[in-house]
Amino acid sequence: MSADEATLYTVVINHEEQYSIWPADREYPPGWTAAGKSGTKQECLAYINEIWTDMRPLTLRQRMEEASVGRAGMSLLSGYDLSSCATAATKRCRH
Repeated sequence: MSADEATLYTVVINHEEQYSIWPADREYPPGWTAAGKSGTKQECLAYINEIWTDMRPLTLRQRMEEASVGRAGMSLLSGYDLSSCATAATKRCRH
């Protein structure tokens, strides 16, 4: 049995929803918490491979989603002359 096979690991996750493994008998590094899986190195890596399907950090995914929603909103407004609009409460847009 190799050292890797004898060592138990814990899958850990950080605030950006990035995963890693850490020896189960050691304190987690700052910013990382247990993700609910422990086992051999191979078991933990297989678990990460199964659940971590989007490697982008959480904040990047959120920014990309916001940009996507913003682009969708702008495409809904295309074709309208918004320069003549003051506020939605006081004037109507001329299209």
